Amino acid sequence: MSTTVLAVGAWLKNAACLVLRGQVHWSPVHGDLSDPTACAALEQSVQELLQQAAAVGAPVQAIAHDLHPDFFSTQLAIATAHALGVPAMGVQHHHAHIAAVVAEHRIEGPVIGLALDGVGLGTDGQAWGGELLWVDGARWQRLGHLMPLALPGSDRAAREPWRMAASVLHAMGDGDQITPRFAPQVGAAVAAGVQQMLVRGLNCPATSSAGRWFDAAAAALGLSVRQTDEAQAAIALEAAAARWLAQTPHTTALPGAVIDALNRLDLRGLMPALFEATADGVDATAAGFHLALADALADWATRAANERGCRSVCLGGGCFFNRVLRERLTQRLQATGLRVHRPLDKGCGDAGLALGQAWVAAQQMATTPQNISTKEAESCA
Repeated sequence: MSTTVLAVGAWLKNAACLVLRGQVHWSPVHGDLSDPTACAALEQSVQELLQQAAAVGAPVQAIAHDLHPDFFSTQLAIATAHALGVPAMGVQHHHAHIAAVVAEHRIEGPVIGLALDGVGLGTDGQAWGGELLWVDGARWQRLGHLMPLALPGSDRAAREPWRMAASVLHAMGDGDQITPRFAPQVGAAVAAGVQQMLVRGLNCPATSSAGRWFDAAAAALGLSVRQTDEAQAAIALEAAAARWLAQTPHTTALPGAVIDALNRLDLRGLMPALFEATADGVDATAAGFHLALADALADWATRAANERGCRSVCLGGGCFFNRVLRERLTQRLQATGLRVHRPLDKGCGDAGLALGQAWVAAQQMATTPQNISTKEAESCA
């Protein structure tokens, strides 16, 4: 990347980066931008990175940011770009996750990407998070996604995994089980309220998030009702699976995951086994869920790679901190002859997202007239 690009990163675990003469210069990790202190730290880092570029006679030519218009980082990027007279370029969150892997490994040519995380704004305005992508430079396409689930209570559902389990029951046609199943844990009135929200579709936006499917699985097994820390339910689910696999490595995957005619990976068929698991079968069922998900993802990506003539698959997004999922998926993909790449330096979560944003912006600058305006650049992303 010969273009000098500044990228302002994600909402969670925010960090900015400057790509200058082919080298990546990172800011510190500022933390989540819900914290005013983190916002102030990002603002300071942006100024320091701009000064660093100017000091060597290579001023910033574009500023990359997330698509979400309400993020502090987006607003800062647009305001700073306007002040400098350079384009501000919005980059879709999951495209950036895969692009970060491409940039770090210096991969040439198109790749298939699996981007699995909690949430990122999609180009359709919906909450994405379980994405099968084709990426080639600034060009990309959403090939498929996880079967969407309703988020009863919107953001509250991400803090209360039992709501995601309720959403799965509703999606399975078993919504009448929500109140009797969850009333002992959350109260009859709350459980019945969520059941009615799902029936009426009130405050239930859809999401393709892999993170929310992990929440649903953890709650179905009784591992998590509410979570106070990010990914707490998913971590408990992975720990249960890892305990079982350490003792029983030849466990088989649960049946039931399917790829439908719209190329959506539908996990509903896995869920009855989780809801029906007894206390002494929790760990084994958690392991079977992980193996089934990894195998289905491998089949999904392999099919896409064969159809598109790609030999590289890139893994990005916070769900790949899950070692059981990551290792099984990698093993299955490599067995088909595909090369598998994942982030190394900053990990697979949002802390390294700015590199992907910068890479996409630089690729776009290389194919866009250099007198492009800020408004035009935003409309191209």
